[in-house]
Amino acid sequence: MSEFFDELMTGLNEAVAIERGELKGRKTVYEIQPVKTYDNNQIRAIRNSVGMTQVLFADYMGVSSKTVEAWEKGTNHPTGTACRLISMLENKTFESLPFVKKVAIR
Repeated sequence: MSEFFDELMTGLNEAVAIERGELKGRKTVYEIQPVKTYDNNQIRAIRNSVGMTQVLFADYMGVSSKTVEAWEKGTNHPTGTACRLISMLENKTFESLPFVKKVAIR
């Protein structure tokens, strides 16, 4: 049969064995790290390190360019979800996001 069918049957057989007590089930535990905060200099450095303008960074963050400008001046500070997105830029994992597409420039 197909590889998909084989994997499906293996999974179903494991589920039946777990239900019968013949196998111990597996579980995955996720530990969520605390939200990291960023100061104005860090935000600017991270944005520059990935080659984004303030306008492009604002589009990525889903905020206005005025908001980015205020973050970089230190008059406002990103919180929560915004800090999570910034950490993805900092760790260079942003390209795996479904709303980020790499475009070839000719």
